[in-house]
Amino acid sequence: MEKTSWHVLSNGEYLTASSKLSMALDEADAVLIGVGAGMAAADGFTYAGPRFTQNFPDFIEKYRWLDMFQASVFEFENLNEEWSFFSRFVDLNYMSQPLGESYIRLKELLEGRNYHIITSNADNAFEKAGFDKNKVFDMQGKYNLLQCSKGCTPKRYNNEELMKDMIDRQRGMKVPDDLIPYCKECGAPMELNRRNHTDWMVEDARFFKEQKLYKQFLQEYADKKLLILELGCGYMAPQVIKHPFQNMTENQSNSLYMTVNLKDYSIPQNIRNRTIWLQEDIKDLLLNIQQEQQFTKMNFYETEQ
Repeated sequence: MEKTSWHVLSNGEYLTASSKLSMALDEADAVLIGVGAGMAAADGFTYAGPRFTQNFPDFIEKYRWLDMFQASVFEFENLNEEWSFFSRFVDLNYMSQPLGESYIRLKELLEGRNYHIITSNADNAFEKAGFDKNKVFDMQGKYNLLQCSKGCTPKRYNNEELMKDMIDRQRGMKVPDDLIPYCKECGAPMELNRRNHTDWMVEDARFFKEQKLYKQFLQEYADKKLLILELGCGYMAPQVIKHPFQNMTENQSNSLYMTVNLKDYSIPQNIRNRTIWLQEDIKDLLLNIQQEQQFTKMNFYETEQ
């Protein structure tokens, strides 16, 4: 297929970051969005700093953890202590996590466009913001779900009521024995539904439906003018979003790879001519676009009057 040119590449040299993103969105036939931890952090949902120290002071005092990433892969002394931590973790990062302003702005920005989202975040940000669940692929699992630690059954179970009970009844960094969940099929301990260091997790019918819809989107727009937009994706799990997105850009000559990240990550040489790196804070970037669009609409309305 003949290669399609992107005006934002040839004419965007002196544009602001927000104008480049707006222009690319308007040019695209469809938008593929990859969302990583940087997007959550932009809205203040960080795994370090006061958010961590204020919610886990007892664990930090005992184990000298530096952040929730370190804590979430820690080998606990027993299941009672493990679930004392993870019940608070799930509440903080799923059940009680507030509505993210950037997610609302992203939803408004995508209104009326053909898009699909893949995320490595396991929180509730997209649900809370009211995104169409059939357009979001939670590749790395969900904090509000449990799975058998041995994977004996392809089932995931909601854990929210259990987490609330654990929070209410935990004492001295431990939950009571009767609250520790075990698999009803094989008796093994249950754990949070999240992809571990061996790249494994339980994947149920809902997961495979999300995966199918995601693949259908990729197939539908494989030869179209596709904006591949990466928001806050780093190298903690590059095999989930970053590397597939870069490979897609290389193999689809009509695609444009746009990455938004404050950190300086190397771009493969063979896609640099179809890459735009916006070294911007995601929250500020989306706010600027929203304000620019509101200003444009206001001027249009005044002109029409």
